[in-house]
Amino acid sequence: MRKYHLSILVCLLLALFTRVASSAGNIGHKEVKEVLSRLDKELAKRHIYIENRRSGIDSLQSVLSSDNMDPHDKLAIYLSLGDSYNAFNTDSALTFYTHGLELAHSLSIDSVASRFELRRATYMPLLAFISQAIDCFEKIDVESLPLGMYQEYYDAARQMYFYIASYYVDYPEIHDGYMAKAHDAQAKLITFLKAGSPRYMLNQGEYYFYQQEYSKAKTILMLLIDILPEEDNLYARACHLLADISNARGEHHSYVYYLALSSIADTKGATLEISSLQELGRIMYLNGDINHAYDYLSTALSEAVECNAPLRIVQSSQVFPIIENAHKAEMKASKTRIYIIISIMAMLLVILGTTLYILHRKNRQVNKMAVRLEEANSTKDVYITQFLNLCSIYMDKLNQFNKMVNRKITTGKVEDLIKITKHGKFIEEQSKEFYDVFDDAFLHIYPNFVKDVNKLLRSDEQIVLREGEKLNTDLRIIAFMRLGIEESSRIAQMLNYSVYTIYTYRNKLRNRAISRDSFESDVMKIKSVS
Repeated sequence: MRKYHLSILVCLLLALFTRVASSAGNIGHKEVKEVLSRLDKELAKRHIYIENRRSGIDSLQSVLSSDNMDPHDKLAIYLSLGDSYNAFNTDSALTFYTHGLELAHSLSIDSVASRFELRRATYMPLLAFISQAIDCFEKIDVESLPLGMYQEYYDAARQMYFYIASYYVDYPEIHDGYMAKAHDAQAKLITFLKAGSPRYMLNQGEYYFYQQEYSKAKTILMLLIDILPEEDNLYARACHLLADISNARGEHHSYVYYLALSSIADTKGATLEISSLQELGRIMYLNGDINHAYDYLSTALSEAVECNAPLRIVQSSQVFPIIENAHKAEMKASKTRIYIIISIMAMLLVILGTTLYILHRKNRQVNKMAVRLEEANSTKDVYITQFLNLCSIYMDKLNQFNKMVNRKITTGKVEDLIKITKHGKFIEEQSKEFYDVFDDAFLHIYPNFVKDVNKLLRSDEQIVLREGEKLNTDLRIIAFMRLGIEESSRIAQMLNYSVYTIYTYRNKLRNRAISRDSFESDVMKIKSVS
């Protein structure tokens, strides 16, 4: 043990007099400019990295779909899929961990079941399932775990308590309590990690940071990023810690530099559950670099939404008003352009609907017109999809605008409000306008839509519209599904509901269907013109 401590001390001293000492004074404006340029190039390619990650996930899922797979092999695939979805799509990650847990229980493999339970407890807080995560974690019998799983146990505890603490930043007593549990778990974790391994070095460096031993933390973290590939998640975490150290020491250029490196690593690793880019955007705004601030914060928020991690969405939303403030003038011009585009698209949809109606009538007389009708249907789908995308962007901007107004009311900034708006129902009015345009356009294309939907529902569960009503919420949700918009998060955004509300609506609709299991596929078979 004494030799072990001596070797660590030698490593620390060596790095202190070589790598760290020299690098501390070498990061200036030039280096920051270069790394931001690199980050911009990587962000431009992030769709490629994301697609590559999706391809890897698809490969695993294709293996899982094979017949007669050995249950033990299936457990390994479930674990790999859950890990592959981590920081990419939290819902899917938890789904595969749950499948693995159920299979492990059915096979009576307690150690593997505990592994899946630990994974679930770790990432449940990202979906705001805090009490459920704690319950999952606390029911694991530590004493019955194999010795090799202790590091997984304490790593899960560290991460879970850290995520939970992030929800209570504004409540120091609760926050500090969970952080203390996270630090305690990390201290125990370090004793089970292999000395000198990347995970050991990262946790040791993080532990030193929270103990405010910044020199020791920076030394070991600098050694770590020298041996890791840039797209590695541990590299991203190490760089973020180095940024925190620089910030604590008041080293502004180093702070921005390491946040950019962490963001590059997250981008190349196709990580969507991130905080580095969000924090970097906030710093860019404070530095007066509005363009970078807008790009980074917008990307961070969109990736948090795609990952479906409420914790990160909340954190990103807290800084989003910065974008609103910086781009107020541009937003005003954008709204005008959006109004014009929506008007043009509405006219195109009316023309398209009329064309389809004419083609439908001619189809009764001439069978050859069927081909042209199918082509018109295909063109219609393209127009509607483009129209809905524009409306989605518009409504999202309006929603953010309304939140900013509410905040100003809360803070008593009445004079600012007078400049921005003279009434408090801006979002509702714009939403109603969106519904009117959408209902008219959609029913031009699908004139028998209500009848076709009711054919899929039980006789006692038919949808009956009120007088003067074209579509209601149930029908609009089904309409979006028919147009190929499957994600509940996108439907929620366009209808200005919560994702949970959309989930509830969709579940109730399936329960009302004649065939619950095939309801959504039956919806996709509804024709635009009968």
